[in-house]
Amino acid sequence: METVKFTQMKDGTREEYELLAELEEPYVALTAERLLAELAKQGEDTMSGYKVTRLEHGLQSATRAHREGADIDWVVGTLLHDVGDGLAPRNHDRFAAEILRPFVREEVAWVVEHHGIFQMVYYAHHYGWDKDARERFKDHPCYRSCADFCERWDQSSFDPDYDSEPLEFFAPMVREVFARTPYDPAVVQEGVVQGLPEMAAS
Repeated sequence: METVKFTQMKDGTREEYELLAELEEPYVALTAERLLAELAKQGEDTMSGYKVTRLEHGLQSATRAHREGADIDWVVGTLLHDVGDGLAPRNHDRFAAEILRPFVREEVAWVVEHHGIFQMVYYAHHYGWDKDARERFKDHPCYRSCADFCERWDQSSFDPDYDSEPLEFFAPMVREVFARTPYDPAVVQEGVVQGLPEMAAS
């Protein structure tokens, strides 16, 4: 395989960097496949003490979003919201958000980035932590979206008896999202807050 000559980035020529950009394209094009492989790997990793695997939690969360009529950004964001658990357990929310940010609506990336602190309302008091830490964001336009995301799709998705869709069901959606032009203003929709879909009356 053709390689560059430089051993320090500052010595690279235009031609070498053009070569690198060309060689990088096939790798970048496989981002969705690497994410799907990481999710599949999470199927082998039972969340310590929980009744479901990390994969099942993601599938269950995304299935709930899909069945409530959420758009593709919400569904894929929900599926991947904990994808960083393995490599970044202390800041998995921000890790996942940075993967998603170039390809989804700004609102979705913000919710994924902050879902960790919003979830603390359910359990932080058991550790002597501040369960209301999310209130520092009470005036943020995405506050309600994140609170609803946690309540409806995330915290409720640890049920081993829930009938989730399989990973193969979501794979085309993941591929579609990660085939988008990164940071396309029409996708990112900076400042647009749609919220979660309305709950159907029971």
